[in-house]
Amino acid sequence: MAAALTLNVTPGPDMLYVAGRSAAEGRAAGIVSALGIGAGTLVHITVVALGLSALLQSVPVAFDAVRLAGAGYLVYLGVRAILASRGGADAPRPAPASLGAIFRQGVVTNVLNPKVALFFLAFLPQFVDPSGGSAASQIVVLGLLFDASGTLVNLAVALLASGAAMRLRGGGRAATMLRRASGGLFIALGVRLAIGK
Repeated sequence: MAAALTLNVTPGPDMLYVAGRSAAEGRAAGIVSALGIGAGTLVHITVVALGLSALLQSVPVAFDAVRLAGAGYLVYLGVRAILASRGGADAPRPAPASLGAIFRQGVVTNVLNPKVALFFLAFLPQFVDPSGGSAASQIVVLGLLFDASGTLVNLAVALLASGAAMRLRGGGRAATMLRRASGGLFIALGVRLAIGK
């Protein structure tokens, strides 16, 4: 748990996604995005427990395809956020994304990050005890513990980021700048994922 918590508090794409959603759309959006990230992690746990993530490690083309799809998705979210902020202070503010859409985007953002699958493949097996029963069962339990601590960290990020954004939000200009900053963050994350760094 100490290793998992240390890794979970290290900023990465998931945490930045939650912070961006929280700052741009408020506390509920941040909480739902954190829960979406947690649900996406369940997919990775299942894949690792079934041994399928070894495919990403052994077939570079599969890894690159998933990486580029994830990068494209993050850029798409960023462009949408920036375009939604255009229109000036007098323009009506576009309706925020539904909580269901935010949840789904959190899941997709996490699932399309192949580094998460590779992380689970490299990290969780270190803690599996061959004499302790089924390796798949142990992976699932360890993965769920990691996911629970990560979700708690992301929920805290959502609360902190939404609270800070509320204090900064004075007028339409500040909200527009927050949406643009969030969009720029998503685009930067997508580019970073695309170039593999």
